[in-house]
Amino acid sequence: MAEIPAEFHDLFDMKTFAHFSTVMPDGTPQTTPVWIDHDSAANRVLVNTARGRQKEQNVRENPKVGLSMTAPDDPYRFLSVRGTVDEVTEDGAVEHIDTLAARYMGVDEYPNHGDEDGARVLIKIPPEHVSHS
Repeated sequence: MAEIPAEFHDLFDMKTFAHFSTVMPDGTPQTTPVWIDHDSAANRVLVNTARGRQKEQNVRENPKVGLSMTAPDDPYRFLSVRGTVDEVTEDGAVEHIDTLAARYMGVDEYPNHGDEDGARVLIKIPPEHVSHS
């Protein structure tokens, strides 16, 4: 398992958007901009979504994923991660989306609770390959 270098952990404290790529059933890539987080203690990248969305369906069928992000204040500073999803869970997902909403929107609670068809889920990705600049 690869590690995200400490000097890039700050990207997960900013309003950094990641482009999260999964594999469609026909083998084509599907990429979505997402809010992104990192559990440094568990060495997992975290993507929060609603159950039933395309990215969640895709990782259940094929857990191989990739993501890339650039620093909001310096587009030449980037982090790219490839890995295999090792967990999709509802545990802690609602609290996590509220934490992300505080970072990305400046609000205490995610404003779209209840507007989605499925429950919130956390997609957990241990990095297998990390590149950066």
